Amino acid sequence: MAGRRSDTRERIQQVALDLFVEQGYEKTSLREIAERLGVTKAALYYHFRTKEDIVSSLLDDLAESMDEVLAWAREQEDPAGAREELIRRMAALVEGRFGPVMRFMQDNQPAMKEFRGRNPLFERMQELFKIIGAGERDPATQLRGRLALVALIMGNAPHFWADTPVSEPGKVALEVALELVSPRGRTAGEAT
Repeated sequence: MAGRRSDTRERIQQVALDLFVEQGYEKTSLREIAERLGVTKAALYYHFRTKEDIVSSLLDDLAESMDEVLAWAREQEDPAGAREELIRRMAALVEGRFGPVMRFMQDNQPAMKEFRGRNPLFERMQELFKIIGAGERDPATQLRGRLALVALIMGNAPHFWADTPVSEPGKVALEVALELVSPRGRTAGEAT
């Protein structure tokens, strides 16, 4: 990951994210975050003045990691041939440290509205959609590529599987995403 962050900063982010996911963004206070960390609010303020600052830092860190995936994707001479690897790289990102951030974003839509103008992820997702559909004229193939990215994000959300016991949701999401970008038994652009 670009630019190593301090352990304290990462610990604050993780504890805050855990609380945001457990009880919701609106119901979580800086006091609760400080208590869970075992520090004073003043110590927390040294790193983050507000909950919004914490969320912004999480979004910025995720955006930096997405930039690395995008930089790799831009360097590929054959975008169609690189789709599967792009999906694998995004799956690793979603299954790793940033899966909980994406779940937080899905579960806290009202709170995310205030970050709309400041959310660095929207433009990056738009670029990923363009890259995954690059060189494709068939709208169905372009849609499958976009749905593959959505499958990675949605398939890693625990509430998505609430009624279906799945031991490895990330693995299932990756399998579906790969099938969407490279359907077996068909060539790219061939209708289903």
